[in-house]
Amino acid sequence: MLRILLCVTMCLMMVCCQKADIVIKVTDKVINSDYIGNGAEWDPYDEAISWGSDISEEDWNVLFERIDPMGMGYVRCMVNSPFLYWDAASGTYDKTRNVEKISRILQYCKDNDITVVYGEFNPPEPSMKDSQRWVEMSVNYLDYLVNELGFDCIKHFVIFNEPDGDWATTDGDYELWKEMALRFDAEMGRYPGLKDKVSIAAPDAVVHWVHPDTGMNAADWMSRTASEIDDIVGIYDVHAYPGQTEVRDGSYAQKLRALRAFVPEGKRIILGEAGFKYENPEDSLMLKENFRRADEHPFAGGIDSNMMVYDHFYGLDMALLAMDVMNEGYSGMAVWMLDDAAHSVGDTGRKDNIKVWGFWNILGEEAFGIPSEENIRPWYWAWSLMCRYFPKGCHINAVEVTGSGEMRVCAAENGEGHTVAVVNWSSEDLDLSVKLPYTFSDASVYVYEESASYLDVQGNMVPSETGISGNAVFINAPANSLIVITDMQ
Repeated sequence: MLRILLCVTMCLMMVCCQKADIVIKVTDKVINSDYIGNGAEWDPYDEAISWGSDISEEDWNVLFERIDPMGMGYVRCMVNSPFLYWDAASGTYDKTRNVEKISRILQYCKDNDITVVYGEFNPPEPSMKDSQRWVEMSVNYLDYLVNELGFDCIKHFVIFNEPDGDWATTDGDYELWKEMALRFDAEMGRYPGLKDKVSIAAPDAVVHWVHPDTGMNAADWMSRTASEIDDIVGIYDVHAYPGQTEVRDGSYAQKLRALRAFVPEGKRIILGEAGFKYENPEDSLMLKENFRRADEHPFAGGIDSNMMVYDHFYGLDMALLAMDVMNEGYSGMAVWMLDDAAHSVGDTGRKDNIKVWGFWNILGEEAFGIPSEENIRPWYWAWSLMCRYFPKGCHINAVEVTGSGEMRVCAAENGEGHTVAVVNWSSEDLDLSVKLPYTFSDASVYVYEESASYLDVQGNMVPSETGISGNAVFINAPANSLIVITDMQ
């Protein structure tokens, strides 16, 4: 330990005389105040019973032990009503039906001060997409969760998942969606105090998508929502499934910036869902590899799985996307998906065709006979850093960068400390000089890299350096790594 402290002290003393590849100047300019936080989509394991195994008490304990260190600020929790309040066989509504699993998730979020965006993927049946009966059942269920059961961690409500898509019940019909949004808002107003606690999140559109019939894209949905029904929108949200190349070359940040410009003053925008797909021509080799892996996997649905979640670099790419989110003035990001045990493709209940996107599959052994699928995948560690050290309520600071290299940086502060994060996705180490408008006090450095040297023998993440103080730091960022310097606890 003495040797480490001496090395750190020498590094700090040599900042002024060492030559850095890149100089990072963190400013006191606040890009975005009161950040909602980073987190994940965590849906209530609707299909687990149909797969032959429900979530056991032991499973819940493992989940909570893993989620605790993440320090998530934001969770998106979406439901399929036929697994919950809607009994398709009898065509009846029962708000208490199968409420146990969603209650465990929401109770955890409430206990840990996590903001929840809750919603419904689609109506109970396609024919009910414009049904007042669905509006009434859905809002009654929302009130049941928030007011009767006390889950006031739910702050925003999504009425259709990705309504701009031709896969949604709305099939991209903006006018239908708008009418339903107004009807949902009116119904919420019938419940005392509900609208004081929960507002609508909209439009939930997909950044890259252009509907083949309507020609509308996410910008059109954002523009019309903001100009036509802003008074009922509590928070704006879009979904992002970019390719690797466009995130790394910075062009995706420009798309996010353009959508942010539609948000009226005083309102905020989040990435309601985020993951990587490799559908652009420049990512064609990755797409081919993704399908190859899915074909060889015993239960992955190749049409909607990302098999790169087993790879170290996926954590770097998710951190990069989060940096774009924070630097472009968005207020939060939920990755898709916390757990593979949440969905089959199309929510058909087929366990040979599930969505592999998560940090693990908590039912890997019980439902699928592969215990190793329950193991934590590498990107969990990178995303944990981006959640815990860019916490709910922090302010995002503007950063100036001098020098060239395949890297990106973001910074944050709150009343308890400061964080600077850097992704170096190049194949070369980079020497960084970090200059601060504040003073680090007993800061630590965390390094997420391929070697997994950031873990101790128990598998817990540990800092590579501690005891850093001062307003300037000289540090080496290894190739293909995420570096987080923080004195937040």
